[in-house]
Amino acid sequence: MLKEYTPPLVWDEKTQGMNSPTSGCRYDKELPQGEHPFQLYSLATPNGQKVTIMFEELLELGIKDAEYDAFLINIGKGEQFSSGFVKINPNSKIPALVDRSNPSEIINIFESGNILLYLAEKFKKFIPIDLAKRTIMMNWLFWLQGSAPYIGGGFGHFYVYAPQKIEYAIDRFTLETKRQLDLLDKHLSENEFIAGDSYTIADIAIWPWFGNLVLGNIYNAVNFLNTDHYKNLKRWALMLQDRPAIKRGTIVNRLIGNEWEVLPERHSGEDIDTVLLKKP
Repeated sequence: MLKEYTPPLVWDEKTQGMNSPTSGCRYDKELPQGEHPFQLYSLATPNGQKVTIMFEELLELGIKDAEYDAFLINIGKGEQFSSGFVKINPNSKIPALVDRSNPSEIINIFESGNILLYLAEKFKKFIPIDLAKRTIMMNWLFWLQGSAPYIGGGFGHFYVYAPQKIEYAIDRFTLETKRQLDLLDKHLSENEFIAGDSYTIADIAIWPWFGNLVLGNIYNAVNFLNTDHYKNLKRWALMLQDRPAIKRGTIVNRLIGNEWEVLPERHSGEDIDTVLLKKP
């Protein structure tokens, strides 16, 4: 039985693992830099996968200006708190991107949804031109940015990572997770893709969280959540999983998995090809 906790009048500052109540860099270290126009510093979490999938989708279209170097940021070792990373993203969260395509105007971009929007607007791909369709897409892009923390920091944390299994916390976040799954399932019963009849950055943003979740790629909770119940969502998740860019993008900056799933750094398409060729 858990000991009941009574919050004090003023919270006594403490830390939990890498989490601290203060922001900013914790040590000095510059980030590596490759030769391509874009420099990505990330890890293959769902938020990190959004960006690598986007780059691979652009490259799949033959857009050579979307070439990128992807460097690993190991958040388990606190590499997101280096002076070099904090300079790009003061919030110390992956992913972070540097656009060096114009040497006279180097641009730092952080927040995964913002990176997707930046790349979509820069290359005019995977984003509708029509205002009404664009607004529908943006509805779902912003929905994901607000909803994903319930999946990752809420359900995933208490179901998988918390040192104690707290029934109240798991139930609370499971309720919201299943509500979100039901929402997507109903929406996809009437739409082929998230924003209608075309693939957009809304799909690219949502798949790494909800696609991975219903396919059992994160949290191993398909039985607990009864994800087979969400047939329309699963149809969409499987359809997108077969896209070459998603297969390629999900292994970039990955540390854990089979040998055909692990690629800490990416500096060319051949890096990904070499890994995928190992798949039996």
